[in-house]
Amino acid sequence: MATGLSLSPGNPYGVPRTTGTGDRRGRNEREVRVRGRLCLIGAGVLMLTGCGGEDASPTRVAVPAPPVVELPASTAGGACELLDYPTVEQDLGIRFDVAAASRLKQTYTCVFRTEAAHQPDLTLSVIDISMDAAGFKTDLVPGGGRSVSGLGKAAYQLTAAPADEHGATAEIGWLGTDGRAASLRYTLPTGQGRDAAEELVAGLVALAKKIDTSNL
Repeated sequence: MATGLSLSPGNPYGVPRTTGTGDRRGRNEREVRVRGRLCLIGAGVLMLTGCGGEDASPTRVAVPAPPVVELPASTAGGACELLDYPTVEQDLGIRFDVAAASRLKQTYTCVFRTEAAHQPDLTLSVIDISMDAAGFKTDLVPGGGRSVSGLGKAAYQLTAAPADEHGATAEIGWLGTDGRAASLRYTLPTGQGRDAAEELVAGLVALAKKIDTSNL
């Protein structure tokens, strides 16, 4: 019996791994530029507070907190380049702010979560192989999967009951027009049941329709 799309066992919540040194170098350069701007702000404050003469009395100066720079999800590289935080929030009603990408052979994975908690989380997986609708239905549609119309060449939806370490899950899998198979899985926090997962299915389908796997 098929069990759905395989996911990468890579570290979903640590430092994102990329598929090439070029991606890593590009992301590091962007991160350095962001940190550099924050350091310049701090340096400017120090210069302003050190302009008095030798006999000048110390003066307390209110230093505003530097702005927080939110990097887009695409900076994680890989499958995370196919999603962005605002679009996910529009369809699922939650604002994620952490993205991590990984790759295992031909499977690319991107995990979204919030900085405050590991759950809920959203996982996008894309298998970089070409298959037809018959092969997708035979090999990748899990038991209990229900057909979804209007999404790719073939698609399914599936919800699962809570487990010990997390709440219920909702999953959408589909075969893109480019022949690549993909899935979106939303994992709820502990204590949330299958009814809550069923309510997420429509939003996951809407989000899946916006993902162009050919851009991977």
